[in-house]
Amino acid sequence: MSKPIQYSDGPIGEVRLVPDFLPSPEELALRREQTKVTISLSSESVAYFKEAAKKHHMQYQKMIRQLLDEYVARQKCADK
Repeated sequence: MSKPIQYSDGPIGEVRLVPDFLPSPEELALRREQTKVTISLSSESVAYFKEAAKKHHMQYQKMIRQLLDEYVARQKCADK
């Protein structure tokens, strides 16, 4: 185990400001333009995505959307 940290109320030395390098919340929450569609999927597929999404603590619709987006990206690369 590592040595315990010794805290004190004394001076900590020279302090310098570090510029904010993290993206803003707006930059993190990238929103792609989306189009709502109605689609019929097999019960087996929906059950699979619901179970997989539950394991990864995410929405199954988002998982399906990401799968389709990845498929489209790969097809676009293959078409070049």
